[in-house]
Amino acid sequence: MSVAEFIDSLLAGRTADLYLDGRWTPASGGATFAVEDPATGKVITEVAEGTAADGQAALAAADAAQAAWGATTPRERADILRGAFDLITAHADDFARLITAEMGKSLAEARGEVAYGAEFLRWFSEEAVRIDGRYGTLPSGKLQMMVDRRPVGPSLLITPWNFPLAMATRKLGPALAAGCTTIVKPAELTPLTTLAVAKVFEEVGVPAGVINVLTTTDPAATAGPLLSDLRLRKLSFTGSTPVGKALLAQAAEGVLRCSMELGGSAPFIVFEDADLDAAVEGAIAAKTRNIGEACTAANRFLVHRDVHDEFVERFAARMGALRVGAGDEPSTDLGPLIDDRSRVRVHGLVTDAVERGARVVVGGDLPDGPGHFYPATVLAGVSAEARVVTEEIFGPVAPVQVFSDEDEAVALANSTEYGLVGYVYTPDLERVMRVAPRLQFGMLGVNAGVVSDPAAPFGGVKHSGLGREGGREGIDEYLEHQYVGIAR
Repeated sequence: MSVAEFIDSLLAGRTADLYLDGRWTPASGGATFAVEDPATGKVITEVAEGTAADGQAALAAADAAQAAWGATTPRERADILRGAFDLITAHADDFARLITAEMGKSLAEARGEVAYGAEFLRWFSEEAVRIDGRYGTLPSGKLQMMVDRRPVGPSLLITPWNFPLAMATRKLGPALAAGCTTIVKPAELTPLTTLAVAKVFEEVGVPAGVINVLTTTDPAATAGPLLSDLRLRKLSFTGSTPVGKALLAQAAEGVLRCSMELGGSAPFIVFEDADLDAAVEGAIAAKTRNIGEACTAANRFLVHRDVHDEFVERFAARMGALRVGAGDEPSTDLGPLIDDRSRVRVHGLVTDAVERGARVVVGGDLPDGPGHFYPATVLAGVSAEARVVTEEIFGPVAPVQVFSDEDEAVALANSTEYGLVGYVYTPDLERVMRVAPRLQFGMLGVNAGVVSDPAAPFGGVKHSGLGREGGREGIDEYLEHQYVGIAR
């Protein structure tokens, strides 16, 4: 079955199996769970409900394959990654249809995710052949020093539902480039795209056991026991901060190498000298990309009082013009939220803000009919205590706050436990150089509403996580250093 046929079969309702040790197999318990289209609430297909035994089988396969995969040449690993990039790119429309069906984003955004996600495979195919070490004489002169870098070993990769292709490739790319075998546990809401990525790697000849995909609605029982198993050496997780903290505590038992890309509460700062046309366009990109369901989404809009009213008026007009609908409709700008629980929560944040004195400038109403839709919403006069400010929104809602000077803007921006990304709009580069070191975020967009790129290190500080994905730094998360001292 080709990649296109595989995707067509999933969309046609064929039950999706686990991918373990190079084979497609039902779950050991025989159970399945449903994957739904968030635009309609209808079931797309059933997926194998992995068990603890399946988790052990996945780890056994990854462990058995580790020595041989780690010993492959960098060029072999690079060629497999580049082949996967080429195949995903060739099937971009097929993958886009699948992403839209299970996650809800528009086809245009889904195509953008395919291009973005595939690029991680190309980037790390190029990094695979650049893994280096060093050699020299110790200052004492007694030993020759050789420092080599080796794969960490079998890695558990836990991905979220919001970017089902890009989050898989962002982890698989560096892991495979470094020579690590993997177990991928995709989110239960969007597992189909990850399974299709596994099909791509099968097509390009990845050896059995190097990639294993474990689907389940009970990760604590299925994948949780792996964290204390000495065969597992690495955990990479993207998701909420509370879950990340719990996983870190579990991973401590096995002293696992950990990468954590957790929650965010991005400030979007508009200074009084900002180009408001550019700031509004950047705000639209930073807020509504992926329906606002992104950890990098602007969560708090901090606007200087001199331009506040004009910015809100322009921003609300643009937000109000966005068309809400099913992702496969060509006119759609904003697809549905992932499920009804998310929609109810987002509306609860809006309701709480209004009760605390905020004004709804545009949006804010729950639409009737099927699907988990929510309109683009702008709130003004938002209290600093409102939940829409203190919590990660994960939806197309933009709360606007006012500041008077640079120090207040920095203080408001930093008044959060999160530190993933921030955005600043000003033409004053001296101000940028003053403000950037004071902002407690791992990434900063200056006059840009989107900063994510496979060639750049992605990650945060404080409660937004540990480590980096992408860039030259991304592969380091999957490599250990070995020092060899040789007598002279």
